[in-house]
Amino acid sequence: MNLSETAFITRINPSDSFTTENVNPTLVFETKSGDLSVTQKEEGYIMDFPLNPPTRVDPNDFKDTIKAAVGNLPVQEVLFCYNTKKLLIRLADSCDISALTDLKVDTVALENTERSGRFCAVIITMKGSPDCQPRYDFYSRDFSPWFGVPEDPVTGSNHTILGSYWSEKLGKKKMLAYQCSSRGGELELELRDDGRINIAGQAITILQGTIKL
Repeated sequence: MNLSETAFITRINPSDSFTTENVNPTLVFETKSGDLSVTQKEEGYIMDFPLNPPTRVDPNDFKDTIKAAVGNLPVQEVLFCYNTKKLLIRLADSCDISALTDLKVDTVALENTERSGRFCAVIITMKGSPDCQPRYDFYSRDFSPWFGVPEDPVTGSNHTILGSYWSEKLGKKKMLAYQCSSRGGELELELRDDGRINIAGQAITILQGTIKL
């Protein structure tokens, strides 16, 4: 379906059974980041992720990448998530949301700034404006040309980093985020006391079928 995610269904245990009779069924996916559970809630889904706090770094260590990503826009802070190998660039609070939504990133030039495998994606984020409706706590965009994804439309795993970062900055455990790619997507975040984060979003059914195991 022209998406960057792929899932395979398999019967892990011979005695496993599959049913759609549960009111709120939970599916568990085995991923490289560990088990990922997804629970249906009304017209949306809640994903259970581990938190991935980023670490503040010296912008000079990534100056070519930052320049390719945001040009001359003012940058407030640069961080790196060592668990996921993603670079996080926070635009200055003086920037209007249009600075992020209208940003044209040359992903070929961005990819050429880093060939050593230090990181796999660049996340650009900025604080939400209280004057906008709905009141998003923060915005973001994701660029992963190193993995053949010029721009990811909505990235759940990024919000394990963004949720951790913005929760500390805003002093909030529940946040509403918006990834402002051309397709765009709204995410509801809730940090839990066990060091994990719930990421929820709306979904619609676009394909139905039968899988025989």
